[in-house]
Amino acid sequence: MKPRLLFATTNPGKVKELRGLVGDAVEVVSLKDLPPIPEPVEDGETFEANAAKKARAYAEASGLPSLADDSGLCVDALGGRPGVHSARYAEGDDRARYQKLLGELGGLPEERRTASFQCALCLAMPGGEARIEVGRCEGRILTGPRGSHGFGYDPVFFIPALGKTMAELTPEEKAGVSHRGQAFRKMRPALLALQAGS
Repeated sequence: MKPRLLFATTNPGKVKELRGLVGDAVEVVSLKDLPPIPEPVEDGETFEANAAKKARAYAEASGLPSLADDSGLCVDALGGRPGVHSARYAEGDDRARYQKLLGELGGLPEERRTASFQCALCLAMPGGEARIEVGRCEGRILTGPRGSHGFGYDPVFFIPALGKTMAELTPEEKAGVSHRGQAFRKMRPALLALQAGS
């Protein structure tokens, strides 16, 4: 029988991404597959702190190895904001959030619009053992949106090395360069070790 891994998300896209990474080695379940578990408050000051808090809480509540991520956009000219508050940066939808960002950066020249997407991924065991991996994708903020893929700040996050915004990439291209994809790949050996019971 395959070991089960709880991915502490209700986002089907993230679950699909993780299932693609670990293949058939581990049965990945999401929060939607389990009875309701109280959601921990994300009050950490870093992505790592929030990911660890979520992973540990879900591991204890479910009795399953649990994986949780926290990620966001860090803009250099804004002192790293919106950072851990990326999802709560503005009232409304994704467009409202990136429009607020563009407003804050209004008038800044291209060379001062540098930013990075950052992700912390934590794998926690019911007994308390935990491992954290991080990923980072460098880019800059455009003056307007481009592309129709992705979500969040993807339409305004430009990757100079590819000449595209995150929202102009195919899902495969995005997984290859994204902060979350990097963190997932670093965590893969630990996820596969679950199969061996180690």
